Amino acid sequence: MFILNRVACVGGTVVPRCTALFVRHFSACRCLRSAKRRSPYSSVDSERYSSLVKSVMSSRISSQTPDTLQAEDEHVYGPVVKAATPSSRPETRVPKTLHPFLHFKETLETEEPESGPPARIVLNRADRPLVPSVTRILQQTLSPEQIFYLERWKRRMVAELGEEGFKEYSQNLFRQGKLFHSALEDILSSCATRENTNPPETSEYPPEVQGYLESISHVLSDVRAVRATESAVYHDTLNYLGILDCVACYRGVLCVIDWKTSEKPKPFLSNTYDNPVQLAAYAGALNNDANYKYQVEHGLIVVAYKDGSPAHAHQLSSELMLEYWNTWLIRLEECTEQR
Repeated sequence: MFILNRVACVGGTVVPRCTALFVRHFSACRCLRSAKRRSPYSSVDSERYSSLVKSVMSSRISSQTPDTLQAEDEHVYGPVVKAATPSSRPETRVPKTLHPFLHFKETLETEEPESGPPARIVLNRADRPLVPSVTRILQQTLSPEQIFYLERWKRRMVAELGEEGFKEYSQNLFRQGKLFHSALEDILSSCATRENTNPPETSEYPPEVQGYLESISHVLSDVRAVRATESAVYHDTLNYLGILDCVACYRGVLCVIDWKTSEKPKPFLSNTYDNPVQLAAYAGALNNDANYKYQVEHGLIVVAYKDGSPAHAHQLSSELMLEYWNTWLIRLEECTEQR
């Protein structure tokens, strides 16, 4: 190539100088790219594996149809069992025999009774040694899911505290519960027999329960007209008994009240597990017990905390109590079938 002033000769042809430079650059690039990469499959013995390739490729083109494939699967694995389409709402269980929640021979009192000590009927086990309690019936009819979570919690606590430590922990909880209920009975009885309905100072009671009493102080200020405390109830038709914590008016509504303690917050009724069922069982027994001349349709579950944080009060309407009453009847039937 001969380069002139503004032209150049490329392969015997005179072209502009800029065109000549482009041709040189393109030729150099083409030389650099001319070497081909070696395929990783070039060393594979294609004749040796040709039969395998043919079998794989031929299996992609099958004469089988969806119907024949399903028939083959059913022959090998059995027929397909199609589950029923789930409904939007689970099936509601109903008790085999419906027993009334209220005893209509008694009246629903709306006025507060005359002042006086609340009733406290002592449970005499010697009179009814074979009658099951509400607590025992609920324990014997726990669902598999409830048993699973209860056992898991127990294993976790034993792993953390040891066998003896867990035993001591359980005993302390039981002792604190008894002290708490004893202090509450004293407070409610004293408020019912004096004009001043404000509860006494918590410092009068053991240190173990002062936090619990501080926790429920705002609930106690709304409790009036205490009818019963730590009193036994018995349902002669359904043959069960129990000891309820309290019957009193809460914000003007007569309720069966259940006092609970907890180390964890329980802001929702669902957090109280079987407590609403237990409460409905007590109320239904009271309504059928001749020792009580009134009927109770509502309930109240109060969850107290040891650190003194405000207790959660879950009030159950008459409609909710009826729902939990039906649940109790089912659990009672399950317990009877087990026996």
